[in-house]
Amino acid sequence: QVRLVESGGGLVQAGGSLRLSCAASGSTFSTYAMGWFRQVQGKNREFLAAIHRNGASTFYADSVKGRFTISRDNAKNTMYLQMNSLKPEDTAIYYCAGDPTVGIRAGVTGYDYWGQGTQVTVSS
Repeated sequence: QVRLVESGGGLVQAGGSLRLSCAASGSTFSTYAMGWFRQVQGKNREFLAAIHRNGASTFYADSVKGRFTISRDNAKNTMYLQMNSLKPEDTAIYYCAGDPTVGIRAGVTGYDYWGQGTQVTVSS
């Protein structure tokens, strides 16, 4: 069973950038399909991006395509989300999640392990 911890959130002005990290422990990180998600209070959790367990393929939601980049370093047991050209509507709690049963998984459902989240606030 993997434990996931997000970091890197904070307050940034519109147009700025942040890089989120998701550190994994307790299991073999390289066997997990990984994804990034976000949630605004009162709304459903939104899928943002997914990456194959070997890092060779990625998938993005239309809302972040071209602005966000997902990556992973299996040697460091860490996944990243580089967020550029941030907008106030990107304000949310950002979560990472893992699934050991598939190579890559797009969408919210099916992920077994979740982090606690990190707050991202984009000011206008």
